[in-house]
Amino acid sequence: MQEDTLKMSSLDMRRPMVVRALRRSKIRQKIVEYLFDISPSGSYTSEIAYHTKTTPTNVIGAMRGMGTRYKRDESLISLDIIEQMQSGNEDIKLYRITDFGKEVIGFLKERR
Repeated sequence: MQEDTLKMSSLDMRRPMVVRALRRSKIRQKIVEYLFDISPSGSYTSEIAYHTKTTPTNVIGAMRGMGTRYKRDESLISLDIIEQMQSGNEDIKLYRITDFGKEVIGFLKERR
């Protein structure tokens, strides 16, 4: 019971930071909305890039962080909006939206 309360308060504390990160980057927004639309399935970097009309490098930066343009602490993985998965025995990395990410997108869509 106490763990659930701590988890909920942690999510409530992170929500403003997540909303700020999404509002600061159209690419982050597009990635999260695309993964929300295909949920519960995941997708790989080049497919996400194709559907969001950007480059794979920008997708990787937004998801994992890269240099000064995409700060690691504002990356979608660090913010627990998306998660990285391995595809079977292969070295293919797939990404999908987390339950927290779905909640945030639902919140943002309500406010529009």
